[in-house]
Amino acid sequence: MSRKISEESYRKTRSFRLHQWFTGEKDLFLDQVEMKPQEPFTESKKVKKKREKEKQKMLDQIYNLERNRKTGPFQTLYRVVSVLFCICMVSLFLVAVSYLPPLGDAGNPANNEVPQRYIENGLQETGAVNIVTGMILDYRAFDTLGESHVLFIATCAVLILLRLDGNKKKLQEEEASDSAHEPENDVILQTVAKIVVPPIMIFGIYVILGGHLGPGGGFSGGAIIGAGLILYLNAFGFEKTERFFTAKTYKWMCFGALGCYCLAKSYSFFTGANHIESIIPLGTPGAILSSGLILILNICVGIVVAGTMYTFYVMFRKGGF
Repeated sequence: MSRKISEESYRKTRSFRLHQWFTGEKDLFLDQVEMKPQEPFTESKKVKKKREKEKQKMLDQIYNLERNRKTGPFQTLYRVVSVLFCICMVSLFLVAVSYLPPLGDAGNPANNEVPQRYIENGLQETGAVNIVTGMILDYRAFDTLGESHVLFIATCAVLILLRLDGNKKKLQEEEASDSAHEPENDVILQTVAKIVVPPIMIFGIYVILGGHLGPGGGFSGGAIIGAGLILYLNAFGFEKTERFFTAKTYKWMCFGALGCYCLAKSYSFFTGANHIESIIPLGTPGAILSSGLILILNICVGIVVAGTMYTFYVMFRKGGF
């Protein structure tokens, strides 16, 4: 059996000091190691010049692609392959052009077969009274889908290039400086906007919905609605406009419209080929619910165009929503 010692004797033992070190109460080496103040480092001019020379040499060996032995052959091969690729592409294009019929020849398909098909069979095959709308949103619907995607991608590029970056304080300062240019108490402009904006929106919707019956469609109707949104913005400012239209709203609207367009028109892969009856009814020509899916496609295109016009204006106006 171990003998019990007093507290004072225990504090003098190594076990107690080890316990203090283990628990972090005391450093055993504190005040036990000789400490000397470190002298400030001074680099001689000769050593500094040598170090900078070695650093520059290293950078030249790594980033100088023209003299780098490892990347030099790759750069040479890249140039040779690029030239060969361009020569092959130009040759293929020239060969393809050589097989085209003479420009302006009366026997060209573009001068007889295509317009004749649109004019004579357009109403029967598309159900659209407006031949131009039937051509754009039925015969060339996938081309129009590509154009709508181009608008959306262009807007995304502008959002990336002109977005406001930085901390919250900086963003708030930029927002405050930008709000100084907004119309606040322009009674004349706001009164006129209250009277004019609703008819502009209604007329834009009418142009979109009646695009298959007469002049109009998604592109022109969307441009009208976009102009109405811009007028409302100039009259009432960003704070009121962003209550119902923000960058997130635009993204979801365009994503939904493009997705709906793609899904709605994909049926032609299966049932819309030439000489194959489509499962989509064309309706009665001249009625609002006619021309198959052209009405839906017009609405999708109108949403994309209206949102794109407004977003372009906002981004170039202040750099963000």
